Amino acid sequence: IVRSFDVNKPGTPIEKLMGGVIGGSVLQGSFKIGDEIEISPGLRRTSGNRVVYNPLFTKIVSLYAGGKAVNEAKCGGLVGIGTLLDPSLTKADGLTGNVVSKPGHLPEVKWEIDLSINLFERAVGTKDMAEVKDIQKNETLLIHIGTAISVGVVTDSRKDHIRLRLSRPVCAKKGDRAAISRKILGRWRLIGYGLLL
Repeated sequence: IVRSFDVNKPGTPIEKLMGGVIGGSVLQGSFKIGDEIEISPGLRRTSGNRVVYNPLFTKIVSLYAGGKAVNEAKCGGLVGIGTLLDPSLTKADGLTGNVVSKPGHLPEVKWEIDLSINLFERAVGTKDMAEVKDIQKNETLLIHIGTAISVGVVTDSRKDHIRLRLSRPVCAKKGDRAAISRKILGRWRLIGYGLLL
């Protein structure tokens, strides 16, 4: 999910409220009006002093592609999916970074990931072209996997492999690409990429 919206105007009567809208690209398969879908990692909840994420389940009530209403959305291009979700969940990009699929087809939600890494010689976006040093244990990094963004602490570091404990879980499969950023002079700078193991 790249974007999520509440399309209702303030003051809309309850009987005319529309469900939340999510937007992004279809990477595999297709979606049709009436399909049941799962959204993962889902909704953040606090259970005692632990943070947990619960997947959301809903139904597709409308599809938009290329500015037109369609009955089916296939791979390629951007798609808007109208759902029966409470609009308060989708407003202000509240579901950005989640993954949508038919129920039971999503990869496992991970709080810890292993990456096979490739570091650049120089950090992207620094004036002095700062040299990229090896990643150290206990270092904090910013990870982008698809549209999901999470801060992670390195729990194991080798020359071409790292393990990270994430502050926010990701729904990703083996082979997915991750962009790796490090804080340099107070700003996150791209230093390399990795593949999920």
